[in-house]
Amino acid sequence: MGTRRNSREVALQFLYQEDFTLGPDQPYGYDLVERFELFCTLFQVNKKARSYAIEILQGVSSNLERLDLLISEAATNWRLSRIAPTDRNLLRIAVYEMLERDDVPPQVAINEAVEISKRFAGEDSPKFINRVLDAIRSKLA
Repeated sequence: MGTRRNSREVALQFLYQEDFTLGPDQPYGYDLVERFELFCTLFQVNKKARSYAIEILQGVSSNLERLDLLISEAATNWRLSRIAPTDRNLLRIAVYEMLERDDVPPQVAINEAVEISKRFAGEDSPKFINRVLDAIRSKLA
């Protein structure tokens, strides 16, 4: 597995944890660097994967409203809160990469999200993620 894939998986796991640990007065990005360092220590995250993972996390945190709006618009008939946490966070990571990362072609962001979903998400997740991300890619083109 490549370093970037590993970084995306680490970012996904951290975001998933955020869904269950942030309090109502703590926004995404709350003490991000410190909490991510603790996460990396506790879960023995590969040092090479950490730098891109933190870039993803900072990007997702600072663009969360925009990312969620695009996902909500593309996920027709699905409220964001009803999307499985793993799917929702994979979508956030991929949409962040599609919008903000010139070094990640949109198709690569989509393929990575789909492949990671095969490992971490439900049986129907790869199709759902691909459909939503393809709709976003079409809108951005």
